[in-house]
Amino acid sequence: MTSRDGLPAELLADIERYYDSVPRPITTWEEVGPFTLFLPDAGTGWKFYARPRLGGDEAFTADDVRRLLARQEELGAPRNVEWVHETTPSLLAAAQEATSGMPGAELGQYPLLVLPSDVDVPDAPEVRILDADDPDLGRSNDVVHAAFGDSDEIVEKPLGKQRDMVRDGVLVVAAAYVDGEVAGGGTSAPRGDGAELMGIAVPPRYRRRGLGSALTRGLVNAVRGRGARTVLLSAGSDDAASIYRQVGFVDVGTACILEVSSG
Repeated sequence: MTSRDGLPAELLADIERYYDSVPRPITTWEEVGPFTLFLPDAGTGWKFYARPRLGGDEAFTADDVRRLLARQEELGAPRNVEWVHETTPSLLAAAQEATSGMPGAELGQYPLLVLPSDVDVPDAPEVRILDADDPDLGRSNDVVHAAFGDSDEIVEKPLGKQRDMVRDGVLVVAAAYVDGEVAGGGTSAPRGDGAELMGIAVPPRYRRRGLGSALTRGLVNAVRGRGARTVLLSAGSDDAASIYRQVGFVDVGTACILEVSSG
């Protein structure tokens, strides 16, 4: 059976179940119309979002989106919504209509990729998977923050509950090394037989050395070793997606993210 876009319906359903499961160990949640709004536990240090309610089949309207954004604002939560276009195609037009002319509204569409289960991924000797007590856990977090800011200046950032999450098995953290120094990092959130790769980043001075690919391979092998069958990610651009395609990931859809800033 395939979806309306020719993608395997079972794969899209697996992705939806996975995305619904990711925030639940470290959030509370409430239903807002056809959405599930996830709210982080105190001290987590991560921002969360709303997603289409798992199993819902409603056609989304602009009023649905407006009510959700109003509830997020009421709670002081980030006004963020994430979804897979191929699973919830009516939401894109609804979000566009609801936020037309709204200050601070940004609607992004990004490649969504999955690694076929029969693709072998070579080891990455320059990458190490960090345990909860590893002294480089904080350094990896700081390096990733710098990389996403397109900076080589490493500033210490709070870890939130990352050590607990690693200890509990709901977060996998990888660090790449050059001459013994942390030169890049990335994470994954394994849940059941699914795992998304997230936050893979390398600061400018360490780029063009294959570290992004190495971090991807290291994380893939780590989560596969923990039972992941569906390994997925969304890329920030088509150029970024090309790195993952070289590892063996294939495009399966479009990840949509709506963000409305307050300032």
